[in-house]
Amino acid sequence: MNDKLNKNSIIRLFNVSKRFGGTLALKNISLDIERGEFIFISGPSGAGKSTLLKILYRAEKVFEGQVLIDGMNLSRISSSKLPVLRRRFGIVFQDFKLIPTLTVYENVALVLEAAGKKTSFIKKKVMQVLRTTGMGKKAKALPLTLSGGEQQRVAVARAVVGEPSIILADEPTASLDSRAAQAILDFLMEYHKKGTTILIASHNLHLLENKIQGRTIEINDGKII
Repeated sequence: MNDKLNKNSIIRLFNVSKRFGGTLALKNISLDIERGEFIFISGPSGAGKSTLLKILYRAEKVFEGQVLIDGMNLSRISSSKLPVLRRRFGIVFQDFKLIPTLTVYENVALVLEAAGKKTSFIKKKVMQVLRTTGMGKKAKALPLTLSGGEQQRVAVARAVVGEPSIILADEPTASLDSRAAQAILDFLMEYHKKGTTILIASHNLHLLENKIQGRTIEINDGKII
């Protein structure tokens, strides 16, 4: 890749492969994503979409190749610096991954507490984001009392509250009706307008393409098509 042409890149992958046992989940992936892009990662279930997202925030290590996040080489990053890397990301999981024993407020506040923010700042910021996502009145509710759409709104609030430079969303609308899905996409679009780089992995590309203009990367059988 030509560095002069990619000086604004925030994510770069060079010949990346990922193996699980005897199976290659990703095969020789090279990819360049510029700061502030909105990227759709499409493909059928099992194509490698989720695996690709996981290697970006080092939930999985690559088998071969190099991954650079804002100039940081993930193959050389020490365990002590992983929290610094992951604070660059906001992650929306398909299955929400909310802590069931914590309230909506507490689930979102965890991100800022881990970053060492002051209590007064945390309260103001968390409530601001919850109101923006339409969850301000559910701040004291437990996740299991919420609908799927509400839980996904909380997951998105948690992803954005730390104002990350990159948001990764793995099938964020998969279990939602069209109205709830639209609310999630609208909210992500607001952060994209602020300059956040967003990657959405989804098999439902028709829904996304009808709502948002962005670049599409198609993966099938672990390869970019």
